[in-house]
Amino acid sequence: MKPVLKEQILTILAEIPPGRVTTYGRIATMTEGATPRMVARALRELPSGHELPWFRVITASRRLADHGGADEQRRRLIDEGVAFDARGRVAKERLWP
Repeated sequence: MKPVLKEQILTILAEIPPGRVTTYGRIATMTEGATPRMVARALRELPSGHELPWFRVITASRRLADHGGADEQRRRLIDEGVAFDARGRVAKERLWP
């Protein structure tokens, strides 16, 4: 991945406000050529101890991606007031931007 794309992804990630979520695809469309998979890869490569709100990024179906940090992601979103419906989806109203 080009460094400029990674920088764009991380800049957008830092802008997601508390209590809101966005999708891998939405972040990708805000860049100059990244794909949703590239966004996911950039998030997987975040260094430990970073302050970026990776947990505010969900799938296009408004669910959590299936990954090792999903339980922590769910907990952190709930702590910010984000609720999940019976099917594990976040309400459309919580999507940013």
